[in-house]
Amino acid sequence: LVEEQKLDGIVSLPGGVFKPYAGVSTAILFFTKTNSGGTDKVWFYDCLADGYSLDDKRQPLLAEDKLGLQRTQNLRKQLSNEEHAKNNLPDVLERWATRNTPQADRPRTAQSFLVPKHEIAANGYDLSINRYKEVVHAQVQHRAPGEILAELAKLEDEIAAGMKALEGMLK
Repeated sequence: LVEEQKLDGIVSLPGGVFKPYAGVSTAILFFTKTNSGGTDKVWFYDCLADGYSLDDKRQPLLAEDKLGLQRTQNLRKQLSNEEHAKNNLPDVLERWATRNTPQADRPRTAQSFLVPKHEIAANGYDLSINRYKEVVHAQVQHRAPGEILAELAKLEDEIAAGMKALEGMLK
């Protein structure tokens, strides 16, 4: 698809979209049949939610007018951030339409981004979004082990004192 056709985009769907039949994640590939190549960049979108629960019941997570791709004009603009987290489909459609505009320079940490053909070829034509998406890990500050051990010792002393008080009540 990358070399002989024009691979335009890949939308990675979350695992569970096809439950109860299959729980694996799925990708939709958009391409133009050219039989002569034409792929320069491939647009990737990491769809995390489709408006329904990802369990076997597939219950709607939003009101009916907030489900689907585009029930009304510019539905993505009508969805709050909380609603967008439950239904990415309007955003997929909006970003697809603007994939070749200045938004095309989105970072690899964004929900959608472009990957040049040479990078896909260098990765053995692996079309998994996880191969190209950058994940930013939040730095976590941990307490010093000595501080944690001191707190545990204090809690154990409190427990022991409570147990002695209970024993005294039983006598």
